[in-house]
Amino acid sequence: MVAIEEGLARINSAPYEALLPRPDSPAPLMKGDPNKTTVDKWSETADIFEYGAAANPDMAPIPVLVHPPSLHEEGETRIIPFDINDCLDIETVCTSPNLMASFVRVRVGESIETKANATSQAFYVIRGTGSTSSEHGTVSWGDGDLFVVPVTEGALKHTCKEAEKGGAALYWIHDEPLMDYLGVKPNGKKFEPTFFSREKMLAQVQEISHQQTEGERNRLGVLLGNKACDQTKTLTHVLWSLLNSIPAKTVQRPHRHNSVALDLAVAASPNVYTLMGKEIDANGDIIDPIRCDWTPGGGFIT
Repeated sequence: MVAIEEGLARINSAPYEALLPRPDSPAPLMKGDPNKTTVDKWSETADIFEYGAAANPDMAPIPVLVHPPSLHEEGETRIIPFDINDCLDIETVCTSPNLMASFVRVRVGESIETKANATSQAFYVIRGTGSTSSEHGTVSWGDGDLFVVPVTEGALKHTCKEAEKGGAALYWIHDEPLMDYLGVKPNGKKFEPTFFSREKMLAQVQEISHQQTEGERNRLGVLLGNKACDQTKTLTHVLWSLLNSIPAKTVQRPHRHNSVALDLAVAASPNVYTLMGKEIDANGDIIDPIRCDWTPGGGFIT
């Protein structure tokens, strides 16, 4: 490390002209070099930026948008994508640069297949009972359950057994946009299929709600983890999931997101909402906030 630092110091202290080719230096590629055509072609896609102007590039802002529950409460069996790539200046469909979110509506007695080029797929059951079959096996599910599957070569087939509003509703998240960006296909599973029952998740939330803690707690929730991700405590190696609860007549103080959150309101009474903004004032309150009301079964981006 010392040798590297000393070497960098010598480079930084040298005059800039000493780092550049001298005017009378021979060209790297002489005319007639058999590789010149290739070098010229490859050079067409090269860009060079001044550091200060490009270190923190301007990118399309993440908009505050809502995916209302009315989309999955009626209609035919279908996938309802939360596609906002046109807002993000991204060519492929996505809800955030790395993830895709969709509702899946399955009418009672019917089935639908979903497929994604993804390392991770998560399904939360908004409404209904049924089952999902794939190369990993068949799992039965009901209201409030959540399950995740690793890389899946074939499709997953979802079948609705019973449901209100004429059909079941699933909230489907996967990382195909990340795979599209990298231009890759996953070649092996990084975790085993994992199931979280509604009863087990709510029991954990109830347990922590009765625990005594020092100071003010800014979260009353549980992180959903996977035994394959013990170090990161995450749902999968690319998905992080929080089941958060806000008791009545309480306010969760402002916090900052370092990444995009794809939120789903599982349950909420009227006048429960999230405020979002870029800055806070001296009292820690958000300046000129945007309000997103929690509508059960509805999704939104923060």
